[in-house]
Order: sequence, then structure tokens, then C-alpha cells
Amino acid sequence: MAAMNETEAQGQGESRGATLHYIFDPLCGWCYAAAPLVDAARNVPGLRVAFHGGGMMTGANRRPITPQWREYVLPHDRRIAEMTGQPFGEGYFEGLLRDTGAVMDSEPPITAILAAEALRAGGGLDMIHRLQRAHYVEGRRIADAQVLTALAAELGFDAGAFGTAYASLGGAATAQHIAASRQFLQRAGGQGFPTFVLAQSDGRASRLDAGPWLGRADDWKARLAELI
Repeated sequence: MAAMNETEAQGQGESRGATLHYIFDPLCGWCYAAAPLVDAARNVPGLRVAFHGGGMMTGANRRPITPQWREYVLPHDRRIAEMTGQPFGEGYFEGLLRDTGAVMDSEPPITAILAAEALRAGGGLDMIHRLQRAHYVEGRRIADAQVLTALAAELGFDAGAFGTAYASLGGAATAQHIAASRQFLQRAGGQGFPTFVLAQSDGRASRLDAGPWLGRADDWKARLAELI
């Protein structure tokens, strides 16, 4: 089963319209900071949003939750909350970040995102949004298959269909997506996650600095509308 992102699903073969490419990771705090910008971009007429999961915590970069990890991420998370107003829940601060049995692994949630997109155009972006809230607000283990299945059900996906898509798109398919996303990040000159690249219908592309727009989703939306 091939998973297409929203751009491919809605505009494959079309030359009209602009695309905002969103290079992200589901366990990236600054991607959560930029989540309102992604939501705003989805509501810009004539603009498609394409996702590219970079696999920040995969392979040797997978890590268990430890007290040291908690102390490392807390100041970053607090800064994100102050800058953007994005909520962080007690389930995250006092639950997940103290759960030493939890593992930070980007691969399973990226597979879930690909599965959601394979089943419904735009479903991948819906899943990204839900995963971020599950992680940062509810403190759920988004690398666990049972949690991913439950989140898919909340988004209205049939459990059997989602399970089949998830199994089909795991392993090699997810690895290929991550590799392609990293190559795209390198070509775009991005330094990490999130990176946004605006591709115009005439083939021109430019990297957008989202930093000044964090916490200013309406202004970001207006700027995108001007750029396209």
C-alpha cells in the first residue's frame, strides 16, 4: 500500500497551486510549537500542505525516558509554552516525563501518520496534530501500537483498516519515507525540525523561517496568502 501525503493525494499530476512542505518529527517540541502554523496553512485557499517525517529519534537515536532527559527538555518546553501559548499537560510533565518505562521512538508514530494518509487524504496531518496533543498534553506513549490504534479510532478510522495499513507501511516503507525526508531537508538547506519550504506552482521554492511567526498563526496565514 503506497502512502501519499496530502499534496500527492489531492494534486498529483497538477501544476496549479502552491505547496507548503512541512519537515517535522512527531517527538520534536518545536514542531509542536509550530502546530498552529500548520493548522493555519491548511486553511489558506490555493495552498496544499505536504508532510515529511524526519525520524529524529530512530535507530541509535531512540532513547528511554530518564530523569536526565526530563531535566533537559523541561526548560525547552516551558519556553515553547511561554512563546506560543501551546499547552503542556500534567500528564506529560508529571506522567510521561517520569515514566522510565517509556521509549522515545519516532518510527511507530510516523508509520501511523503514513497509514492515516493512505486511508484518507489529509489524514496524515490530522494524525500529526492528534499525536502531538497525546504526547505533550495527555502524556501518552505514542510509540506504542495500542496507543496509536486508539488515536486512529478517535480520528474516525476503522480499526481493521488502520491496522492493515499500519502493518503494510511499517518497516521498509517508513524507513524509505524517513530517508527521503532527510534528503529533502538537506536539499532545502534546513538545519533541523521543523523546516518549512514553500514551493510555487512555477517551480520556484524557498525556505520559510517560521520562528518569527510562532504564536502568530493568523499573521502567518495572511503572509502565506500573500506569498502564493
